[in-house]
Amino acid sequence: MLLQRVITALVLVALLLGSLLVASPWPFALLTLALLSAGGWEWGRLNQATQLPSLAMGGAVALGGAAALAAGWTTQAPPMLWWGAFVLWLVGGAVALRSGPAAWPQLPRVARWLLGLLALWAAWLALAQARHVGINFMLSVLCLVWMADVAAYFGGRALGRRKLAPSISPGKSWEGVWSGVAGVVLLAGFWVWLDGRFDVDGPSVYSRLLASLGAPGLALGVLLLCGLSVVGDLVESLVKRAAGAKDSSRLLPGHGGVLDRVDALLPVLPAALALTALGALR
Repeated sequence: MLLQRVITALVLVALLLGSLLVASPWPFALLTLALLSAGGWEWGRLNQATQLPSLAMGGAVALGGAAALAAGWTTQAPPMLWWGAFVLWLVGGAVALRSGPAAWPQLPRVARWLLGLLALWAAWLALAQARHVGINFMLSVLCLVWMADVAAYFGGRALGRRKLAPSISPGKSWEGVWSGVAGVVLLAGFWVWLDGRFDVDGPSVYSRLLASLGAPGLALGVLLLCGLSVVGDLVESLVKRAAGAKDSSRLLPGHGGVLDRVDALLPVLPAALALTALGALR
């Protein structure tokens, strides 16, 4: 199991890094679109769709991405798109988590299908635009989610006492959440220092928030993004629990499915673009 996990991770990292080293943005855009389209197929299977409709959902994500590419949205999408996704995750995520796994299947299937497809499409589009903004910017957003997850895991194991959402994900604790926030705060300070010391292709998400909103805005932005990463993780756990599934699929040996790997990124990517867009309004 561990060997499978390591091999899968190495293959994915090699593919993603290889696509980033190419000057053209197309390889990265198409590779990530293929991955998130697979997530569309998984979403259908988790939400009572049979094989053909699930495949159609994966195709819908791919077609939506192709349309966005043709429209030039991967370089400059309407800012209101990011704010719409941000607000939808804040409100919809809170309602879903408050209602619990039992309430999720009570929603009409078509509504559940559309919500998932919109979330996947918006996250892919945000990822593609983040790549256009700069690799440093994109990596800083990805590392925020990864740091929050890793620090929460170790902090929760060492300090966890108060359960965060026992009916959805019994292993998560409030102490883990705050450990994740602390880890990201340290990461943000380190990354801002790196931005000022080295010649990179553009400011990170942390430097952009600091420049446009000041230190209080950076602190609030980090807190919001960390919170949304937890919401994304919990919402996917809620959907899997409602479906009686342990993993979203077995597409990634040793890791489960695509949704299991990108769940926390789904709300964070559009939210990061929404928050950094605030600087243009000042």
